[in-house]
Formats: sequence, structure tokens, C-alpha cells
Amino acid sequence: MKSYAEDLQNQEKALENIRHKLALLPDASGCYLMKNSEGTIIYVGKAKVLKNRVRSYFTGSHNGKTQRLVADIRDFEYIVTGSNMEALILECNLIKKHQPRYNVLLKDDKTFPYLKITNEAHPKLEVTRRVLKDKAKYFGPYPNSYAAHQTKKLLDRMYPLRKCGVMPKEVCLYYHMHQCLGPCVKEVEKETYDQISQEIGSFLSGGHEEIKKDLQRKMQEAAEELYFERAKELRDQIISIDAMMEKQKITTSDAKDRDVFGFSVDKGWMCVQILYVRKGKMIERHMSTFPFYGEAYSDFMSYVTQYYSDNPAVPQEILLPDSPKLIKAKSADVDQPIAAETELYSAITAETASITDEEAVQTESDRSADPLRVAEARAAYAEGTIQDPVGDQAAGEKEPETETETETQLSGGLEDPTTAALALAEWLDVKVLVPQRGLKKQMTGMATENARVALDEKFKLIERDEERTSKAASNLGRAIGLDSLHRVEAFDNSNIQGSDPVSAMIVFIDGKPAKKEYRKYKIRSVQGPDDYETMREVIRRRYERVLKENLERPDLIIVDGGRGQIKAATDVLENELGLFIPVCGLVKDAKHRTSQLLMGDTFEAVTLARNSEEFYLLQRIQDEVHRFAITFHREQRGKSMVTSQLDSIPGIGEKRRKLLLKHFGSLKKIREASVEDFRPLSIGDKLARQIIAALREEES
Repeated sequence: MKSYAEDLQNQEKALENIRHKLALLPDASGCYLMKNSEGTIIYVGKAKVLKNRVRSYFTGSHNGKTQRLVADIRDFEYIVTGSNMEALILECNLIKKHQPRYNVLLKDDKTFPYLKITNEAHPKLEVTRRVLKDKAKYFGPYPNSYAAHQTKKLLDRMYPLRKCGVMPKEVCLYYHMHQCLGPCVKEVEKETYDQISQEIGSFLSGGHEEIKKDLQRKMQEAAEELYFERAKELRDQIISIDAMMEKQKITTSDAKDRDVFGFSVDKGWMCVQILYVRKGKMIERHMSTFPFYGEAYSDFMSYVTQYYSDNPAVPQEILLPDSPKLIKAKSADVDQPIAAETELYSAITAETASITDEEAVQTESDRSADPLRVAEARAAYAEGTIQDPVGDQAAGEKEPETETETETQLSGGLEDPTTAALALAEWLDVKVLVPQRGLKKQMTGMATENARVALDEKFKLIERDEERTSKAASNLGRAIGLDSLHRVEAFDNSNIQGSDPVSAMIVFIDGKPAKKEYRKYKIRSVQGPDDYETMREVIRRRYERVLKENLERPDLIIVDGGRGQIKAATDVLENELGLFIPVCGLVKDAKHRTSQLLMGDTFEAVTLARNSEEFYLLQRIQDEVHRFAITFHREQRGKSMVTSQLDSIPGIGEKRRKLLLKHFGSLKKIREASVEDFRPLSIGDKLARQIIAALREEES
């Protein structure tokens, strides 16, 4: 009770401090950093007007996701920037540095593979995930390692670049297969390598038809000269090229390199799809799915900026989807100024990037913006005054606050696709478009539709799994004679010859694990390897607390073991605590697999088909409680071992113990180290000799 009161008091103090800081917020663009009670940064956001954006978190009503974020905020700080573009870049850098838990984070394979022709005297073709400023030639990105390696395999057969990492003293098999020029035994002119690099670049950039024609000519010449093996090899290369190129789905007439983005949101999750268009042809796509806590479009732009900060090889053009809110507004009211806004933006972007691409402007709009409008828009953007096309409220206006309006307030300053695209274009120095019609609109629509389908599939699979597990729990309840089986609590003990005994409890609700309710127990009263007494202690401690705190009681208790464990648990429940909860035991076979379920006073085996969903649920419960118990036991063993061997040495406290383990990696390496190895840690020779002697003595 005292700790709860202290927490409440600290929370009130934090909120009072926040109210004082809110009154001092500037009327400028920038980034803000939200912190929890421990001072850890939990969210980084950007804003056109810091004063309005940060205040909106602490006023009005929010959706469930935002409420979770706001509930954890105890303090904030902010950084003022000169423009939205600066805020965009700063947000990206801060997210990468602090890894806040409520931000969209690029963790799952966002560093894409590239093909690289090395900048060496004798260059070679390799796959890399790092794009460096080393004057090498890079091609990509590829959606996965397999696609990159398959392309490299084809090019290795077609072009005789060096394959070896270290130059050998004699020619290898690749030389005899005409797949290497043999620079190890003869001099190869730089002009030859330049020509090969140019041909590879032409092939990867869409010039494969010319390469095919050249290969067909060589194949015919080889056949006429009766070199049938060589002709067959060239024919296989042509077939491989056709096979690789037939995957291309979209073709544009301008042969540009583009990245096409689309996204979809549902139930607090976002799916982003990226279509890679190279030389006008769509070659591959990439998908990422993750939870988000802010406004959808702002978090989507956070993803895009992080993506390009990690993937510096940018295309000639980037296509972004329109905001879902703007799409709905456009469909509801054709007089919304979306088309004009995009037309203006296209003209601004084209002029900024010195691009004379009439097709791009025509695709977005059939009309062109006059120079005066362009100049006015650029000036407005420089001052950060471009307004949201769907009608952002002025700072001084007061309207009834709805959930949608609050969500817009929390969006981060770049919820307007036009403004976001402008900032991204200025940062990357490439053309960034938000298409409204034509083929480019179809491409962003295709990416968005793919994202929607992928997200729908994810939730359908979850619903299907939940339905199966819920049905399995219900069937299991009927099999053991229970009307309902809502809550199951399972126990398992772990020790090694009585050393460091522990127990663990897990909870399954409607057939699904409820990990927040898992509990660990250090056994206090049992000496030696007595599994029955261990079970008695943990059952007693658990359900004494259930009675004392009036916690929810389980419908079924499962113990890992047979008759002895069931009897021990039942005796404590009925004779000591007065609880009458069904207890069953899970028995393993000789191969330590779930064998059968014992139930009741007679310990009768419940008949379940081994391929049934009910039996699978029992296996999941048994595996999960065993995993949880073993993990906890290993933690305790590791701590006790370290404590007994290091903390017993005079002069070694907790900090030095952690420092030694971090530096050497293990006790074995500390034991085998010399006195000199301790000097970088500021540990004197005398203490070092004591540590080594103590560890070696304990080992012997």
C-alpha cells in the first residue's frame, strides 16, 4: 500500500512538472522526446508547431494505443528545428539512437543486399549489405539474399570476372570453364575490366535484350563450328535470362528506377509494401509488418526516412501513397483541393530537382502550375506554413474534440502527404511524388492493395488459431468432465540433485498463454531433491496468495508429474486451504514426450487422440511450463556459480564482477588469463594474481 501511495504521489509531481513545461513550449517546428519514470525515452515525434502537438497528448481523449503511451509519460524534452525537413531527419536519427519502444523501428532485415563490382586492380562480383563510398559499383537493392545470389550466379556464368578471394598461384577450374580471365597467371588490361563492368551494369539496368542477342549470335557461331558443348552452355544462359526476366510484372515507358510505397493499417498494426521498379520494370517487392502507436501517415513516413537512412542507394524517383483520410475526403467531395495541391507539388519538385520530365507532371495533372504559385508555395514551405489540404484547424480555433481530431493532432507534423513528400525530396535530392492519376497511381494502389491483403491474411490466421485453441480448451474441459475450462494454471519444478531448486507457474486462458500472469518461485523450505515437498510448498504459496488477495481461481490445475505430485497438490489445496480445484498430472514417456493425462482420486488416464487439438494443447502447456522453469533455474545456477567463485574473492564486488565477465566472456577465460590481461581493466597485478589463484584453486 505504501509503495502504491508513493507511486501515485510521484506521478502527480511529474504531471505538475509537465504542466509547467507545457506553458513554456515554443510556437516552432521541432522534435519532442517522451520519457517514462526511469528517464528512458519511450517515444520520439516531430511537429510543425511544438506547442500544439505536445499539448495535445495531455488534453482530450485518445484511442487505446495512444492512451498506453500517454500513461507511461512522466517527462519530456524538445529540440527546435528550422523546418519540417530538419525535423524529419532529426527524428530519424533520434529513433535510431534511442530505439524508443513506441516508435516504428526497422529491426527485421531492413538492410537489403546489393550486387557490387569491387574497385580493385582485378575486380570481382560479390553480394553485400553495406553500401560504402569506396568507388565500387553497386546495383540493387534486392529483396532478399536468395534473389541477389541467384542474379550473381547467372552473371558469374556470363562474365569472366575473378571468383577467388585470394589470388592463387595457378589457374583454377573457372579459367578452363571460360568464367575467369586468369589474372593470376597473365596480365589483364583495365579496358577489358571496364568493358565487362559496363556490360554487367547494362544488363542489371534493363539492357538484357541486347545481351541476349549477343549470346544468341555466339551460340550460332559455336554450333556452326561444331562446338556443341559451348553452344549448349550459351543456350542455358539465354534460358536463365528469360527465366529471371519473366518475373517482371509492370513496365513503364520512361525506363526509370523507382521505389513505389504503399501501406495499410488495421487493429493497431501497419503493413508497408515496397515495389522495386528498375529501368521501368518491376522486379521485386518487400513487405514489413509492425505495430504502431502514432498517426498512420506520420509513422509511415518515419518508416520511409529510416529506410533511406539505412539504404543510401536511392532511385531516380520515389512514389508515395496518398493519406487514407485524403482518399476518403476526395471520394466524398470532388471539390477537395487534392488534385491542385498535387499538381503544385509536382511542379515544385520538378523545378527543385532540375528535372525536365514533362511526363511526370502530366501524369499527376494535365495542368501546370504557374511560376508565381510555385514561388509562393516554396516560400510557404521554407517558413513551415503549408497547410493541410483537408483543413487543419488554426491554433487559436476551438472545436469539439473527437477521436479523429485528436489522432490528427498526434500525427507529428508530416501527416500531409504533400508536405512530407517535399521534406523527403529536399533531404534525398530526388523527385518524390504523390500521384493522383495514371499508371503511377495504379502502382501505388497496387502496393497499397498488397499491403491490405497481407494484413488481412495476418489477422485471419490469428483468428483461425484463436478459434482452434479456444475450441481445443472447450473440448479438453468436456473430456475431463468440466463444464468450462477458461483458466488453466500449470506448475513444474526444476533442480539438479537438489541444487538451486525452483518452481514455475504458467497460465493459459481460453487455450492461449497469458504471459503477464506467469510466476517464478525460489524454493525456501525443501532440502535435497524432494519433488513432492517442492510441489507442496509452491502450491501452498500460490493459493494462499490467491485467497489473501481474492485473485481469480483456475478451473484446472496441471502439475508436471504423476500420482505423487497430484496427491501432494490435492492434499495442500483441500486439507490446508479448503480449496476444491481439479488437479491433473501430465506424465512423460521414456523419450520425455507428453504421454498421458492423469485425473481424479483414482488417477485414471484421460483418453485423448494423439493427433487431436486437445492433446496438442496439453503438449503446448507442458512444453511452455518446462521451458519457463528451466530458464529460471539456469538463471539462478548462473548467478550462484558466479557469486561463489568471484564474489568470495576479496576486492571483487558487483561492479568488478560484471566488468570481468564482460571483458573476458566466461570464468574459464578469466581462469586461463595472465596477469597482463587484467591491466586494461585497471586491476593491479596483486589482485589479478589473487583472482587467478582463487579460481584455479576452486577448480582443483
